[in-house]
Amino acid sequence: LSLSVPAFAAEGDSGFSDVDADSWYADAALYCRDNGLMSGTSDTTFSPDTPMTRAMLAAVLYRLEGSPAVSGSDAFTDTAEGAWYADAVLWASQNGIVSGYGGGLFGTDDPITREQLATILWRCSGSPSADAGNDFADEDSIASWASTAVDWARSNGYISGMEGNRFAPKGQATRAQ
Repeated sequence: LSLSVPAFAAEGDSGFSDVDADSWYADAALYCRDNGLMSGTSDTTFSPDTPMTRAMLAAVLYRLEGSPAVSGSDAFTDTAEGAWYADAVLWASQNGIVSGYGGGLFGTDDPITREQLATILWRCSGSPSADAGNDFADEDSIASWASTAVDWARSNGYISGMEGNRFAPKGQATRAQ
């Protein structure tokens, strides 16, 4: 999850042995840690190349919203009541930000795809309209349900393409992304 954040201190001050101060995601990783949106995967590592799971993303967005109080339970059969992600998934579900795969499944530990990431961010922002803009080289492989969200995410600078002007919609989004 990339954010526009101010510059931070060099690697020696980051506390993450795997976050190089010159990496494109360094400021965002430190911002997320310093603002309680994400923690490291250990006391000294962030694991930027590790896939972001659907539960992780729900938790980040829930924390970004200030962790509002929730009540009730979600309709997913693969979420555990009382788990570290439970309130986040419930909040995101109740607010129309996340949906499952059907059959009552949320996919808690499934890596989030780039098109799912764009769609969830778009929904979290109120599902605004978006101009199509320039097509990605793999535009035709973006699911129809994600098309507007991908256009919105690209035009607002939340998600950019990859080498060769590809979006890689089915590719896994990493913690750095």
